[in-house]
Amino acid sequence: MSAKIIQHPTNPSPRILAVANQKGGVGKTTTAINLGTALAAVGEKVLVIDLDPQGNASTGLGIGRAPDQLSTYEVLVGEADLKEAVRASEIPGLDCVPSSMDLLGAELELAEYNRKTYRLKDAIEKLIVFSETNPYTYILVDCPPSLNLLTINSLSAADAILVPLQCEFFALEGLSQLLNTVERVKANLNPRLEIQGIVLTMFDRRNSLSEQVAQDVRGVLGAKVYDTVIPRNVRVSEAPSYGKPVLLYDNTCAGSQAYIRLASEIIRRERSLRAA
Repeated sequence: MSAKIIQHPTNPSPRILAVANQKGGVGKTTTAINLGTALAAVGEKVLVIDLDPQGNASTGLGIGRAPDQLSTYEVLVGEADLKEAVRASEIPGLDCVPSSMDLLGAELELAEYNRKTYRLKDAIEKLIVFSETNPYTYILVDCPPSLNLLTINSLSAADAILVPLQCEFFALEGLSQLLNTVERVKANLNPRLEIQGIVLTMFDRRNSLSEQVAQDVRGVLGAKVYDTVIPRNVRVSEAPSYGKPVLLYDNTCAGSQAYIRLASEIIRRERSLRAA
């Protein structure tokens, strides 16, 4: 039976979520593109901002690299407005600002700029302020797998951080460092930043270790951990090679259904927060 997603009224301003984990290979980009697709599928207007020089979020949405293509690099260094760099994906309601290999050197360049930690925040605010109608309800920022200046820019711009966490032995290793970074950013750069939630990824029910890790993480972080877990799934792994989110590649597979449930859970929590 297909998972059902809960819709909610359009927000007056976009909810900005940084999808971040300094550890690579945890399903961060997979979560960004498939969560974005699931939200767009129910009528949300979604922008995925690819801040990872590897550019996997861009290619995973079918947006390849082109020599004259504007990217997050040009946005951060002030050579282009965010609106100019937006590319439409093949998913209705889902846009992307693609990455560039130039981001590899951006940290050194940004160190010389004014408001170096707020470059992304300023670009997003300009997009919102100068739009006649609010163009997006959700902005998802796919961060690089490190706690560098690009990630700090994302955390400074975000309302909250969404942390994909792989169900493996070292799952909690490094998470405390990330959470400490969030607290420092909150104290010094972005007082509104909060933990949106932890999503457990690559869960294998045949492996008792996955279940044990899930229990340990829930024991430490409690309600911050989403009920939805993303299973280890072959179709999820195959989809990027076709330049598609798994929800377009195979919307009936276990991975697709899990991301639909995750989107529902995020919307439900957002609704509860607004009602509180």
